[in-house]
Amino acid sequence: MIIRSKAPLRLGFAGGGSDVSPYSDLYGGIVLNATINLYAYCTIEETDDGQVSIDCYDDNFRAVCPLARELPLDGRASLLKGVYNRLVRDGAIPLRACRITTYNDAPAGSGLGTSSTMVVAILKAFAEWHNLPLGDYEIARLAYEIERKDLGLSGGKQDQYAAAFGGFNYMEFQQDDRVIVNPLKVKRWITDELEASLVLYFTGRSRSSAAIIDEQKRNTASGNARSLEAMHRIRQSAVDMKLALLKGDMEAFARILGQAWEDKKKMAGSISNPIIEEAFDVALRAGARAGKVSGAGGGGFIMFFVEPTRKKQVLEALGKLDGFTQHFTFTDGGAHGWRIYDTDRL
Repeated sequence: MIIRSKAPLRLGFAGGGSDVSPYSDLYGGIVLNATINLYAYCTIEETDDGQVSIDCYDDNFRAVCPLARELPLDGRASLLKGVYNRLVRDGAIPLRACRITTYNDAPAGSGLGTSSTMVVAILKAFAEWHNLPLGDYEIARLAYEIERKDLGLSGGKQDQYAAAFGGFNYMEFQQDDRVIVNPLKVKRWITDELEASLVLYFTGRSRSSAAIIDEQKRNTASGNARSLEAMHRIRQSAVDMKLALLKGDMEAFARILGQAWEDKKKMAGSISNPIIEEAFDVALRAGARAGKVSGAGGGGFIMFFVEPTRKKQVLEALGKLDGFTQHFTFTDGGAHGWRIYDTDRL
């Protein structure tokens, strides 16, 4: 039997960073995001060789491990091993030989939540394989605990919940890791207009979000006034942008997006850099009205808001840089898994 799963990556529109502790614990975080048709994938194949075979295309890593209660955390394929170790330790799955393959539609460090989304996809595959009674909240919460607590990787909470639930979501992050996901029913013409108005540009530079997030956490913990005031405005931008989105007020959406980027840059010194600033200069000169880096910053993808009739000009201008533009559409569905029984037909 073969089990497959996929989970959607997300665009963070507003509020990103307010989902990171200690800010979310002290003040409460609010994030607005939406999933797109780029995915993290996992395939699990049952075998009878007494081993756990790993093939992580994103890490360019392959390994064969003896079937054991814990796979070694040696810095390679940590997300996959972290999921396996947690599920075995909790008694959620039995020891069973298998081959696990993972890959992403977007590069690591893209700012689209690839790492957290991959954890959700792997969890979803194991849940499908062993019929685990895990709903969207349980999958997201477990993914968060594995990544942030078991593996000690810095980051927030929004990516796991976006991947599990899918669609447009207004998320609230409270003390003690409590999360409320409010799915938004956005009218079709509004999503169409938003797709027509957004350009997604990859800077050509992947980045590790850990250092940026750690600086942001230190600024919050130390009471850095400039950073705290900026984060309060970022959190409020999610409230304001939700209203603009539901009304289809694209003028307000673009204005809030641009202001959120200016506030975001005040959270940590490495959020922007010359490569990002060059892309902003080129896009704005070509007709973009606003933009914001998706994710923690430092590289990855930039969202530019463009009047649709000027979109081709912006695409052509960005095409002269070293990065690339990525076509996308919004998607409603969250993570899901399925089984293939008759492998002779593959």
